[in-house]
Amino acid sequence: MPILQTENLVMTYHVGKVDVQALRGVNLSVEKGEFVSIMGHSGSGKSTLLHILGGLLKPTSGKVIVDGEDLAAVGDAQRTDIRRRKIGFVFQRFNLFPTLTAEGNLKLAEHIHGKEGNGNAELRREVLQLLKLENKMKHKPLELSGGEQQRVAIARAVINRPAIILADEPTGNLDSENSDIVLKMLVQLNRDLGQTIVMITHNPEAAGIARRKILMRDGQIVSN
Repeated sequence: MPILQTENLVMTYHVGKVDVQALRGVNLSVEKGEFVSIMGHSGSGKSTLLHILGGLLKPTSGKVIVDGEDLAAVGDAQRTDIRRRKIGFVFQRFNLFPTLTAEGNLKLAEHIHGKEGNGNAELRREVLQLLKLENKMKHKPLELSGGEQQRVAIARAVINRPAIILADEPTGNLDSENSDIVLKMLVQLNRDLGQTIVMITHNPEAAGIARRKILMRDGQIVSN
């Protein structure tokens, strides 16, 4: 059974008196442990699709099955709970808390996940070592480079071992050197921790690191 699946997914935005159809019957299936990239021009629907997959938006119609649970069929509170338990996000903007250290940002993610006290210090060290951040644990975001901040954001996304990582243009704010580092880290997380990763990007080179590439155009998947 796929860990992530959509069935005839439709999303229509109402802009004044005009209806804009962002998704037009999208059918997508992602197996556990896959690394999938989704490409498409601006307006193709890839960001809308990712936000629906992550439970940040509710579709107009269709199903969104995340690890056996239909996000489109539940209320806001249950959708939030599923998102918290099963999905980790990596955004183009790092969205780190500037007053917290790298370790503090991870501890906050653990606390939101419901872990008491000091959380899982051993797992935290393992993730930071995997992302080559063990010497940056006490640094605040402004004391880190852009690439280091994104790696902390990735660590925050995986610290609670969610079933799925959704990455929204994770290298969009990085130079080529740091982009390469971050992409290699995602590949390593997929390989070593078995994280299922779905990444949207406009960069063909970034998309090329995934095991499978999906192309979207005008709200539909045209190549899968």
